[in-house]
Amino acid sequence: MTESSPTNPTNAYTVPSVSITTARTGASSKANALGMRAMQERAYARRGEQYLLIKSPPASGKSRALMFVALDKLHNQGLRQAIIVVPERSIGGSFADEPLSQHGFYWDWQVAPQWNLCNAPGVDEPRVAKSKVDAVRTFMGSTDKALVCTHATFRFAVEELGIQAFDDRLIAIDEFHHVSSNPDNVLGNQLGAFIARDKVHVVAMTGSYFRGDSEAVLAPADEARFETVTYTYYEQLNGYHWLKSLDIGYFFYTGRYVEAVEKVLDPALKTIVHIPNVNARESLKDKEREVNEIMHSLGEWKGIDPATGFHQIQTKTGRTLKVADLVDDSDLAMRSKVLAALKDPAQKNNRDHVDIIIALGMAKEGFDWIWCEHALTIGYRSSLTEIVQIIGRATRDAEGKERARFTNLIAEPAAEQVAVAEAVNDMLKAISASLLMEQVLAPRYEFTPRNNGPLPGFDYGDGNYKEGGHNIGVNTDTGQIHVEINGLATPQSPEATRICKEDLNEVVTSFLQDKTVLERGLFDKENTLPEELTQLRMGKIVRERYPELSDGDQEAIRQHAIAAMNITQQAKLALAQADANGDGSIQGSTALIDGVRKFINVRDLDIDLIDRINPFDAAYAVLAKAMDEKSLRQVQASIAAKKVSIPEDEARDLARRALQFKSERGRLPDIHSADAWEKRMAEGVTALARYRAQAKATQAQGASGNG
Repeated sequence: MTESSPTNPTNAYTVPSVSITTARTGASSKANALGMRAMQERAYARRGEQYLLIKSPPASGKSRALMFVALDKLHNQGLRQAIIVVPERSIGGSFADEPLSQHGFYWDWQVAPQWNLCNAPGVDEPRVAKSKVDAVRTFMGSTDKALVCTHATFRFAVEELGIQAFDDRLIAIDEFHHVSSNPDNVLGNQLGAFIARDKVHVVAMTGSYFRGDSEAVLAPADEARFETVTYTYYEQLNGYHWLKSLDIGYFFYTGRYVEAVEKVLDPALKTIVHIPNVNARESLKDKEREVNEIMHSLGEWKGIDPATGFHQIQTKTGRTLKVADLVDDSDLAMRSKVLAALKDPAQKNNRDHVDIIIALGMAKEGFDWIWCEHALTIGYRSSLTEIVQIIGRATRDAEGKERARFTNLIAEPAAEQVAVAEAVNDMLKAISASLLMEQVLAPRYEFTPRNNGPLPGFDYGDGNYKEGGHNIGVNTDTGQIHVEINGLATPQSPEATRICKEDLNEVVTSFLQDKTVLERGLFDKENTLPEELTQLRMGKIVRERYPELSDGDQEAIRQHAIAAMNITQQAKLALAQADANGDGSIQGSTALIDGVRKFINVRDLDIDLIDRINPFDAAYAVLAKAMDEKSLRQVQASIAAKKVSIPEDEARDLARRALQFKSERGRLPDIHSADAWEKRMAEGVTALARYRAQAKATQAQGASGNG
């Protein structure tokens, strides 16, 4: 993975971009004797679990994995029926009939036409969804085995028929991140009730286990019931046959977005364009006109194909583009025709069927167009989930498709505007998304304390594992990297162990989406010690996410999350340095692993060292090159204006760290110490004493007033 500074097509500035090159091992698409690809085989091995959570990127074959698991549950595990629940109707097509036995499996997947309720007429809104409840009731009284419906239909069916009506059935929830443990989330509550009754099997699938909000997807006790199967983005992309590189870039533009689109929309690339929501800062408040202007920039309109509903546009070179408009909802019959043409199974492998799709809220998750090479999104998307899903549209493997890209266009305020707050906000979010994608695309780390010994299945390079040496192990099958860290806290409970193995990205997400962390880490470096970010802010985030865990487990999770993030960043810096020195030998799919080796082999890696690294060093280095000095100064001034003294919760965290310091060193931190972090802890103790004195004084004042 290397930094990239693509030519900025909008004559504005860029934020850190991500680029990954893969090994193209073909492992992702190789099928075993039962017709299963790598991820599907991994999920099928856990088919006996009552509660199964499959976390796997878009295009890795989750739909088919579910078919394999569901068929085994129906034929071998005594379940009566399988109900597949998807967030929107367009995804229902992923669960159409599949002749699995032709590829070696025991049974075929079949859904009778009347039981794929996603194909039933009518928009999926409450009135229509309620009318489909009768179909669910009829299905449950029949001997048929599989039904597909939307989240909305399922919610209404559960409300009307009751939890117990679904006993002895499999409930499979696709795009599981739509569920939440929030009391206002109906589907989340219903799922909690199903788990409490314990009479159904649940398979939950998600291409991104992040929610846009900060709500937990499941209550911790419910989550602990699930067996997790994880297949990473790194494994997925590295195992492709055709696709060898993915580029992710964020661009800021001035003026109207339709003019900026003209510069980045290459008609030669198969592209999905997502225009901004009408309430977004970038929107021109007239979605139909925006679509027309985008089409006009491509060439001359030549009419609509009566069979598909696609617009035909002749480019300057004389080529006719087929453009699908999913934005215009004024003619529902036409919209249904366009959707049906896009989902036509006969055209799935036809590269020339459509060239460009323009969408607003559709064509994100579960939308299967293998030929898509470019996902172009206008306006910042507030949720990492949505970004991962949109990028997933372009990362399908298809014959001859070697490169995929995601471009996000974000509005920069006009130069004469004094208020930059909103632009700074968008820029911070874009940097956050870029750093998060870096984590999502990186291999998974296996961290152990120093000299803990080699892990099975890992290659430690020349001379194998060395006691007391700098050991970096690589598992070539899974892409995992084993890193030893001196003084690393190890998780004690099974739940903390699971979090360190499966959920570090979720912890890192909370950290990188914390605005204060980004602002201080990037633009207030002179006044912010790395430990304030790595120990205080991350410590607070872990405690809030996992309040039920012990202090020791919380600290272990914090250390693992900071290590994963900082090692990725430092590896990238090591690579950038090697690049600048003209060392072209480090490139391709092993680049990040080589960067990790380069970073670790020059120092004795311990947790103190990791805590002393600012996680935003690499991002700032790229940003400083990409932005002009005036913009950078404007952003820094905007953030500096909001600086405050030590807030009470931070003072409490610093005091907690000071106690830890005392137990290790036998004395409290000294406020006059030359060590900046020791000095900061002492300042925290003083500030907390001041807050407590103020609180006592207020209390005493209140008591005397009452007397």
